[in-house]
Amino acid sequence: MLKIGDVLFLEPSYSNKIEKYKCKVVEMGNKYIYIDYPINLNTDRTVFLIDGTLLKGTFVTGDGTVYLFECEVLRKVKANIPMIIISYPGDEQLDKIQRRQFVRVETAVDVAVRPINGEFVPFVTVTDDISAGGAALISDKSKRLAQNIIIHNWFVLPMQNGETHYLKLKGKVVRIVELNKTKSIISIQFIDITPLERQLLLRFCFDRQLAYKKKGIEV
Repeated sequence: MLKIGDVLFLEPSYSNKIEKYKCKVVEMGNKYIYIDYPINLNTDRTVFLIDGTLLKGTFVTGDGTVYLFECEVLRKVKANIPMIIISYPGDEQLDKIQRRQFVRVETAVDVAVRPINGEFVPFVTVTDDISAGGAALISDKSKRLAQNIIIHNWFVLPMQNGETHYLKLKGKVVRIVELNKTKSIISIQFIDITPLERQLLLRFCFDRQLAYKKKGIEV
């Protein structure tokens, strides 16, 4: 399940602040893992974790499944690179997070929509919401999309730290709902998505949540 080289997301189990860290699994042992020093996704700075800190860890497997586990910072070690040892309950003790449980954030990001087989005229629009599993696109009713077709989507994902990521994803149209007389909401499910692409989407969603909370907006 979890293996060396996997990207791991960590967050404090008990904290007044909402924080998310990113690190990599460097080595594995019996009921513990070695990670490199985590990076705070909000500040892009290295996080120095105190021994005994309780955390929640999440990672994405090759098939896109997200797993969650509770862990504790055990100690720091110095080898070729500085590392932190955290507890790991074992693959059999992981909690599987269903795809419908992906954090869905209501936000408008630019997206260019293209057909695969010329079914409609390409167009540019914005999202109504987005998650690591799919997105809802706002579309003119004049755009003749049909349920179950596969489309290409180019998303522009701006981060709080100034980074902008461009993500090309294939999606299946799962639902089309009338919004008003001129607009529809097209719900798509991402398909053939890689673990790195899903992790980037997870990072963007958490990043946007943090931005909303700073502004006092409930999400």
